[in-house]
Amino acid sequence: MPDDTPNPSVRGDPPLPTRGARVTEAADRRARERARASVIDGADSRAASNALLDGLRQGRFGPKAWGRFGVEITVRSIQEARKRPIALAEATAVHVAMAAVAHPHGRLWIASSWLMTVTHLGMLEERRTMGIPNLLTVTRANLPAAAHRLGNAVPVLALVTDFVDGKVARATGTVTRFGTQGDYLSDTALWTWFVLTHEKSRPWQVATFAAWALPVVALTAVSIARGGVVDLPRSRWIRPAALMEVLIGGRVLVRILDGSSTAR
Repeated sequence: MPDDTPNPSVRGDPPLPTRGARVTEAADRRARERARASVIDGADSRAASNALLDGLRQGRFGPKAWGRFGVEITVRSIQEARKRPIALAEATAVHVAMAAVAHPHGRLWIASSWLMTVTHLGMLEERRTMGIPNLLTVTRANLPAAAHRLGNAVPVLALVTDFVDGKVARATGTVTRFGTQGDYLSDTALWTWFVLTHEKSRPWQVATFAAWALPVVALTAVSIARGGVVDLPRSRWIRPAALMEVLIGGRVLVRILDGSSTAR
């Protein structure tokens, strides 16, 4: 009597994996997970960031992938902070000092800055302390919280600290990913806040957003989508953010001088 059982090879269906193939695939998967965990726990913050973002992409950005991403990034942040107790203490001291002179409404700003700082200490790489340049960068990021006391000194201090922290970092060979990324984020937060609160001109507000906030949002979105960190393109000659910083500072200086002339 003929056998009517369908033959996979005749139908063109792929053959079922053998038990040995399944065991090999499971072993390979475990090996990849171990390798990934090793990168995430490693000292190279960029490689760790890439592994975390790639895991998010591999999970197709689903709820489970986001949950795993949140847990892994939290664990790494805690581990990196524990490796750098001095840097953690320095960052905390700066924020406590700024909180002491901040307006009560500015303390949420300072708390957010502190959280951002201590969860990114791994970007200090081999360094175990913050260093003067990074402390200046963090201080600059919190100037808006003390604007009621500092007044027109906020943009002046921002320009001075932005100039000094970069010079000191390069002169002392203490340039870090923390400093590079933190410098741009500090400028983004400070100048966006300053223009939105002190500039009535809509073109100036739009230009500031385009110079700082828009690139941050775009790079974050592209990095998540690609599953790896994408850096901001940098040119020695074309630097829109630096140009905007100088122009805004110049406008502030003109207003201060006009105010002094009027007072006389």
